[in-house]
Amino acid sequence: MHVMTTSRLALLLLATASLGLAACKKSADNATEQQANAIEQSSDAAADAMESEAAQMTGAADAVDEKADQVKQSGEDKAGALKDKAEKAEDRRR
Repeated sequence: MHVMTTSRLALLLLATASLGLAACKKSADNATEQQANAIEQSSDAAADAMESEAAQMTGAADAVDEKADQVKQSGEDKAGALKDKAEKAEDRRR
């Protein structure tokens, strides 16, 4: 049986911990991206519902349609910011 020296064992443990930490960061980036996608989908669904409501209304339909566009844009902006944050975090690790 081959005996490991303390320095080799420490190096092995450090490498294992580093891989685990990298996996956690990647998982966090994936979670952030999934959150961004969920926000975008949610705002799109809300905007679609508002647009559907606007189509059924008379008079205030244009105002509701404009508000729906604002909701959709807000969701896209938030999702984009989260995706940018995840990409920057990933770039910093490289």
